[in-house]
Amino acid sequence: MAAKAGCVVSGEFMTEKAIRDGHARLVLIAGDASDNTKKKFTDSCHFYKVPCVQFGDREILGNAIGKQFRASLAVTDKGFAVSIGKNLDLEVT
Repeated sequence: MAAKAGCVVSGEFMTEKAIRDGHARLVLIAGDASDNTKKKFTDSCHFYKVPCVQFGDREILGNAIGKQFRASLAVTDKGFAVSIGKNLDLEVT
């Protein structure tokens, strides 16, 4: 639903841009993403104080938003981020 509402950006470049620009409310990283990708987003999210969690794999993340493989995605709407965070047992403020 968040993707259809236009509240999700995906792919490394767009996710990183959303984090830096302050638009990201929650970042999801595929569990099978490279170690470099995981570290880059974990460090960036920590610095910008954005909740970040590893979830599923690239295929699952892509299918969740109606696209092919995605290593990362950012939810840009606070309401959707809080709702997704609750389902993942993650506190999103």
